[in-house]
Amino acid sequence: MRLGGFTLLQPLHEGGMATLWRVSHPEHGSSLLMKMPRVAYGESVSQVVGFEVERMLLPLLAGAHVPRFIASGDEGDQPWLVMEQVSGSTLRPLLDQAPIAPGRVAALGALAAIALADLHRQQVVHLDIKPSNLLLHRGADGNERIVLIDFGLSRHAQLPDLLAEQFHIPMGTAPYIAPEQVLGVRSDPRSDLFALGVTLYHLATAQRPFGFPGSQRGLRRRFYQDPVPPRSLVAAIPRWLQETILRCLEVDPDARHPTAAQLALDLQHPEQVTLTGRAERLQRAGRIERARRWWRALGMEPERISARAAQAARAPLIMAALDLKQPDPALDLALRDTVQRLVATSPGARLACVTVLRTARIGLDSNIDAEGRNRHLKRLAGLRDWARTLALPDHRITFHVLESPDIADALIEYARSNAIDHLIMGARGVTGVRRLLGSVSARVVAEAGCTITVVRARGEAAATTSP
Repeated sequence: MRLGGFTLLQPLHEGGMATLWRVSHPEHGSSLLMKMPRVAYGESVSQVVGFEVERMLLPLLAGAHVPRFIASGDEGDQPWLVMEQVSGSTLRPLLDQAPIAPGRVAALGALAAIALADLHRQQVVHLDIKPSNLLLHRGADGNERIVLIDFGLSRHAQLPDLLAEQFHIPMGTAPYIAPEQVLGVRSDPRSDLFALGVTLYHLATAQRPFGFPGSQRGLRRRFYQDPVPPRSLVAAIPRWLQETILRCLEVDPDARHPTAAQLALDLQHPEQVTLTGRAERLQRAGRIERARRWWRALGMEPERISARAAQAARAPLIMAALDLKQPDPALDLALRDTVQRLVATSPGARLACVTVLRTARIGLDSNIDAEGRNRHLKRLAGLRDWARTLALPDHRITFHVLESPDIADALIEYARSNAIDHLIMGARGVTGVRRLLGSVSARVVAEAGCTITVVRARGEAAATTSP
């Protein structure tokens, strides 16, 4: 059987909304997947509209965290969409094994948050994040990544919102839908962080934080009824992970992480998570607090949430790369001034101060210096001293000492794996050795996939920025 030039080889899944087939085409050697919505008489109109949304969005998306678009079309009354078939399994089967180890929950959450950060940079909010839409893929290099699937409820900031134009009810999967989605807000990337928080809660505790509501009234209960703290269900969950999950589940989007990249940073660096009262909770809020929350929920205005969402999206994750082995006071001052200006212009920005402790490629290095001090801790103290005058609160700044034989490689990999938006680093004057071997800053500018500002000390050259 052929459809649109593709040969249908094997049915893979027949769900309530669509049928999936493995297909082939002579011009495409890789594994392909065809999706066909159910269009029989009596099927919901929202299924067809959702499919059109996915057909509109998928060709615009790129990167390792979405399936590659191949083709789409119509065969009579039957629309179809062909995409790359990504190997792996969704996180849905893991729910049957829950509760799973906290470390694994955090690792999966970080992978999902990185995928969401990539999607949000493309001006798309998924709006249906749940275990069955998070595909865990292992590449040929053995590294895992999350691939996001099913964009039928998604919203692109620069395209018409077909679902909002035709339907005036909350669109999403009941256990995972964010409070602002219940109010009709479909433009806030932090809605995906709420849904990811629900997923992590379920994986960590084997329970859904808000049950499976089947009515509008049930959906609104999450506005005032907080979830049971995870640590009261599974004592092995560390405080930092409870802090992170409950922050994702805050009713007010402003109380969540500003961006998916900042959430990924917390999940990958638990020692840097700032603990609040959320980390210590062992029971739900009492009746008086629930009443307060119910009253606050009455004043939630969709227009104000949408306006604040745009501001939160401009909260970059900034990385300052410092050389503490060969300090240059003038360069350090220029670098700090540049960081200060950038952070001041982005109230929600978060700063990661990073230095690299060079290690030997062969053999073992002692972690103790000539003065008998731990080299790692000494560098960490140096980072904190450099950043002291920035006067940033703890939740907006973290410190990281990387160990690697190649400084440029370490900085590039850190920026990539932590979804850094803007990297700032210093550069010294060009010497004969640097001209021959190439400088660290030149390699980082050439290979890092983010905006980079290279700073020189006053009198050498002006700061330069590379997108």
